[in-house]
Amino acid sequence: MGNSAILEGMIASNKYGAFFGVKQETLDAVWAALTDPAGHSVTYVSMEIGADNDAHNPVKERLQKLPFSSKDARLKYFASKFLHDPGKIPNYSGGLGVLAGDTLKSYADCAIPALAISLLYRKGYFSQLIDSRAGQIAYSTQWRPEETSNLYLLKDPQNPDIPLQIEIPFYERGDRRVNAYANLWMKMEISSTLDFFVPEILLDYSVVTSPPWVRKAAEHLYDSRSERSKIIQRRLLGAGVIPVMSALGVTSNTIHLNEQHGVSVVLHLIAEQLKQRFGDDYPLVAEDRDILMAAEKAAQRMVYTIHTPVRAGHDRFSRDLFAEIGHSFCQRVLGLLAQDQDNPGLFNFTDLAMRINRATNSVSRIHQEVTRKQFPRYASKIKAVTNGVHHLTWISAAKAELYDSFRELNHWRQDPGAFANADKLFENNRFRTYLEQAWLTDTTRLTNYINAMLVQHRNQMHETWIDPPNYITHLDEKARNLTPDTLTIGFARRFSTYKRADLIFDNIDTLARLVLEHQWPVNFVFAGKAHPNDEPGKGIIKLLLDRQQELYEKSRGLAKLVFIPDYDMAIAKLMVAGVHAWLNTPKRPLEASGTSGMKAALNAVPNISTMDGWWVEGYHGGQTGWKFGIETTVTEACLSEDAACLLYDQDSTSFYRLFPEILSEFYDQTKRHRLIDRCLHNIALNAPIFNTHRVTAEYVRLYGLPLPGPVARRIDKLSELYHSNPE
Repeated sequence: MGNSAILEGMIASNKYGAFFGVKQETLDAVWAALTDPAGHSVTYVSMEIGADNDAHNPVKERLQKLPFSSKDARLKYFASKFLHDPGKIPNYSGGLGVLAGDTLKSYADCAIPALAISLLYRKGYFSQLIDSRAGQIAYSTQWRPEETSNLYLLKDPQNPDIPLQIEIPFYERGDRRVNAYANLWMKMEISSTLDFFVPEILLDYSVVTSPPWVRKAAEHLYDSRSERSKIIQRRLLGAGVIPVMSALGVTSNTIHLNEQHGVSVVLHLIAEQLKQRFGDDYPLVAEDRDILMAAEKAAQRMVYTIHTPVRAGHDRFSRDLFAEIGHSFCQRVLGLLAQDQDNPGLFNFTDLAMRINRATNSVSRIHQEVTRKQFPRYASKIKAVTNGVHHLTWISAAKAELYDSFRELNHWRQDPGAFANADKLFENNRFRTYLEQAWLTDTTRLTNYINAMLVQHRNQMHETWIDPPNYITHLDEKARNLTPDTLTIGFARRFSTYKRADLIFDNIDTLARLVLEHQWPVNFVFAGKAHPNDEPGKGIIKLLLDRQQELYEKSRGLAKLVFIPDYDMAIAKLMVAGVHAWLNTPKRPLEASGTSGMKAALNAVPNISTMDGWWVEGYHGGQTGWKFGIETTVTEACLSEDAACLLYDQDSTSFYRLFPEILSEFYDQTKRHRLIDRCLHNIALNAPIFNTHRVTAEYVRLYGLPLPGPVARRIDKLSELYHSNPE
């Protein structure tokens, strides 16, 4: 078959439009499964989905392997769009969204019939400038969905010249109806073999017929200019779920809430039940017991994943303010189902999500313990499904080439369980040598990126008002440049106070002395964003910037602290593969899971972490990295985020005691084998566990989802990789 014929076979269409990347039979089969009256599919609802095309794009990879020549205008259009795509879909802020994207990629790879629903934010999550004097500067992200590959504006089947649109009712006080409207965009999350996909529907409320206050609230991810904006945004997501499913004919029996942001969908499920029973007068006729019975039925469709023990992550909204945009009947339902035990003037939406479901899961074993203490009423039904990452997205090209080269790891792309066979490679000197070479390739890519960034910042200093974010930018080239043979420790995540990004710099004198003692240099590479309204988080970024010169001078140039601005998935992929160790410093037990360290582990990179989140399960007695910090028993008291309770002195001192061991394993050639052993143990012990293919298998069990024979057998095999709930 010629290249043109192959490409023509990658165009498929249905009543919603034309799409590129899958065969017609694939499009038809996926849509048939989603619209099957039996309802054996899942609708996955998330406030954010991280799925940048520059991190993973199987269609573009296929195109790059096919020399393109065709006179077909449609083929030229699609090929050009995929090959020259800017790559960014800035509809995520951090781990929650990236996890959602990774999960949906694995659903596609494993052929799980699923539809995802989120919002399309025309100004995305904020873009970040870092100025050494001002700290973080946030500005609106500008992107054009129309120019993004794999993203399609769905057409109205009755009138293909206009977009498919849904209507969402809001209600002002007195139950006066105000309608909002959303166009539906579809991001196709296509499997690595291009034989399946998961549609991600993004609701675009920027249409002119929507009220201005709706359009404004929908512009930015996590718009928190006011509590009212947050309430509107949550409503836009949750209230859109049933209309989207109806517009597309999707029949999913299961709706999975990835966090509680879209929990208002349960209000609509309850209203549907009551309307079927009582007719249009249900708000007047239904009694409280009828509402509670309808809630029990709605719960049978809901699965809920809670992602954080941190209070700020649990939505609580003023009853009075909520009454301004919701029907009085909704207030009545919320009064029955969403009471806040601490404050009767608030609706507690996390408690609502925890109550109305048939299955609830935390995202690690320690998080399960914490969540059961926080929600003792629901403790018996809270299971654990420890997070994972999409291995095909996050393993670097150099490491993938390495894994492809050894038959012990055959089929690792399809089956991450194959990584367990890495235990057969411990005595294989060829593998150990090639691993170090692949690692050097990745570190060189990272350091080259940083060095080019430093030059760019130096040039910008003369062209703009921005003061470069890194002190070493001002040094001469020899002193400034990072080298790949220097121990490089990475840290990148959302800047929240409990994550304690500045922990290891609590005592610069001690840190500098440890580096000077053996003249062992070290690079600390940091990245991440603080929410624009999180002043303490922004303060930590500024503190890091202020410590750079002091650390450099006291270590006599041996220790460099570098901050990479505007963290995204592409930068994350460079970092998790290119550093020599991945640092994680949360106060135990406030990190529910954390996934960045998993991405490092899949690249054979050891972790240095407090014993929190996934690392409690991934530490394996020290075989895969290092632990430090106080291992407190999980109690209500240790959940405090108060600055006085963040244990800086104790945990930083613990890190300083450990740090010489890390330095010596990297630099002392008589101990280097220990470091490589940790790398191999990460491949053998952590790669088979902390991947979203295994997470997919655990969720399929929670869903009780019947699957075709070959798919079911694959899921059964993946489910044997690990049990988040050992019992």
